Amino acid sequence: MFSKLVDEFGGLPAGRQAVLVAAGVGGVVLLSVGGYLLKRRIDNTPPKQWRKAGELAEIYVYPIKSCGPLVMQQIGCSSLGPRQHLLRDRIFMVTNEDGKFVTARMKPKMVLVEPRFDERFETMILNAPGMPELRIDVARLADGAITDSTVWGEQVPTVDCGDEAARWFSSYLLDKPVGYRLRYNPRDQTTRRKNGDDTGSFHDETSYMLFNEASVADLNKRIENKVTALQFRPNFVVRGPEAYAEDRWRWVRIGETVFRYEMPCLRCIFTTIDPASGVAHPDKEPLRTLKQYRQIPSLGESPALGIHLGLRRGASVKVGDPVYYA
Repeated sequence: MFSKLVDEFGGLPAGRQAVLVAAGVGGVVLLSVGGYLLKRRIDNTPPKQWRKAGELAEIYVYPIKSCGPLVMQQIGCSSLGPRQHLLRDRIFMVTNEDGKFVTARMKPKMVLVEPRFDERFETMILNAPGMPELRIDVARLADGAITDSTVWGEQVPTVDCGDEAARWFSSYLLDKPVGYRLRYNPRDQTTRRKNGDDTGSFHDETSYMLFNEASVADLNKRIENKVTALQFRPNFVVRGPEAYAEDRWRWVRIGETVFRYEMPCLRCIFTTIDPASGVAHPDKEPLRTLKQYRQIPSLGESPALGIHLGLRRGASVKVGDPVYYA
């Protein structure tokens, strides 16, 4: 493009050539940027035609990354993920002393940490086998000192939840009073760039994950030890569509709240951990079976089950809401 501009202006004085070439290059850049912004706007514009898929059967929120869920009947929706006042999805995470995130892939019994919130959704209460109850004043954390932590190689701003929480998690997971910390994300918007504005707080990929009840039922026909949707840690479970129908959805509407498909959810060793016992399956099921029929060649060996979503419009969803797709 640059050489073509130079050739076209070749008969003009050198100074005039430089000005016109610069203007031409600038015009090309503006057109490219304009084209990108237009494409992005089109890509993020919800469709006008929808088809009904079923209804929303279950809602899960996981306040602490890799720990147990809260079962909700309704939940607010933000770009950072599901939320109800100070209850938010994957807004806390366990780290080592250096601020690097820790998950149940390393410490499977993290899934047995049971969170709940008070009725004002300002205090989080934690229980775990053999541990005393731990209460965390989430409202107080908003004014805490910011320190950097690391999740999936990205630096994120966090607030340390204090020595009592650190001792609790260290004792439970390491059998000693030091080694781990609990950290909180005080921001209302993501600071991560992995998947743009849809990356979420401390999520693996995006701020929402949807699962199809029939897909779990089909998997259960292929394995001996049956599993539930909770084995795969979704936010939303849909009842009604045929197995794996969600693979073809590019937009999802739950009630009046609209989400855009971002990517398939690729499954890892985490899926082998029983959420009821905190023990990994000795034969790596159901991951081993999923690899036999749910791999996407262009995405490597990890099998796909469920879809990642990003919020585009709306403020809340509730169990029983109709689910539509496009």
